[in-house]
Amino acid sequence: MKVLKGLFLLLLGLVALFFAVALLLPRTAHLERSISADASPATVYGLVNGFQRFNEWSPWAKLDPNTRYTYSGPQTGVGARMEWASANADVGNGSQEIVAAELDRSVTNRLDFGMGTPSTAVIRLDPDGAGTRITWSLDSDFSDSLLGRYFGLMLERMVGPDYERGLAQLKVLAESNTPRAEAQP
Repeated sequence: MKVLKGLFLLLLGLVALFFAVALLLPRTAHLERSISADASPATVYGLVNGFQRFNEWSPWAKLDPNTRYTYSGPQTGVGARMEWASANADVGNGSQEIVAAELDRSVTNRLDFGMGTPSTAVIRLDPDGAGTRITWSLDSDFSDSLLGRYFGLMLERMVGPDYERGLAQLKVLAESNTPRAEAQP
């Protein structure tokens, strides 16, 4: 009986420690990656100011070819929205909507991964010689989500490589001047 009581108290102590540490972790997390492309800010802006061509450079598009996409709102600019649904846990379900756009300078998306954690992604375009410096950032606010705060510690390792892959693919697409593909259903 004493062994069970000891195990119970140990387990209770570990749970209390988990919550105590979580309260000390940062409420927010920031991730940022950049790349230079030999394409004008206008060319890159045309690729990121809407979702019709998103999967041509998205680092997640190839993870599940059976992902269902739904587009709503205008095709470009504020209000353009994309929702996705996938059985693949690496893709999951969610939505993103353009909430701000500054011509040839930046596009801001509100992301919803269904976890109650508000996230914002910004693609900033800065002239870089004859090309463009593309910076893609992600900011998440975990507020009262103690488990989310632990996720914030792993954001760099979990999402950073995806952002690097996505930027590399965006660079290739922007530099190739690929004719506009047919919109996805």
